[in-house]
Amino acid sequence: MTLAADTLNTARARGWRIATAESCTGGMVSAALTDVPGSSDVFERGFVTYTNTAKTEMLGVREATLAAHGAVSEEVAHEMALGALVNSDADLTVSITGIAGPGGSEFKPEGRVCFATATRAGCTAHTVEFGALGRNAVRTAARNHALDLLSAAASQ
Repeated sequence: MTLAADTLNTARARGWRIATAESCTGGMVSAALTDVPGSSDVFERGFVTYTNTAKTEMLGVREATLAAHGAVSEEVAHEMALGALVNSDADLTVSITGIAGPGGSEFKPEGRVCFATATRAGCTAHTVEFGALGRNAVRTAARNHALDLLSAAASQ
C-alpha cells in the first residue's frame, strides 16, 4: 500500500475529509491522493496557490503576514492551512510553502519548506530543512512529509 493510500485509509476510518493548500509542490499532494482509486470519499479539494496573490485571494492569507514574514514562513503556512479549512468542507488540511530550488538566500535557503496542519481543534506549523537536494527531490520529500503529517493528524 502506498503512503497516499495509507493516509486516505486513516482519514476514512475517522470519517474525515482532506483538503490541501500547496505552493512549492504545485499540487503534488493532491495528485498523490487522487491517484488512489476511491479517494473521492476522503479528498475534498486542493488549492494550488503558487503566487502571493493566489494565497490571499483563495486562502485569505493576509498581505500583512506575507510582508512581515515572507511566503516561506510558518506564519504563512499556518494561514494557508486555516484558509483551506475555512474554504472547504474538509476536516483536516495540510499546507506547504517553501523553496524547492534552485536558489534561495542566506536567510531562506533552498530546501526550506514550511508546513501546517489544521483541524477544527487547531493548527500547528513547523519547518523542515531538506537541504539543497535539487528541485525534484525537495518537492518529492515535501509531498511525502505532507502525507505523513495528514496521516499522523488523522490518527490522533
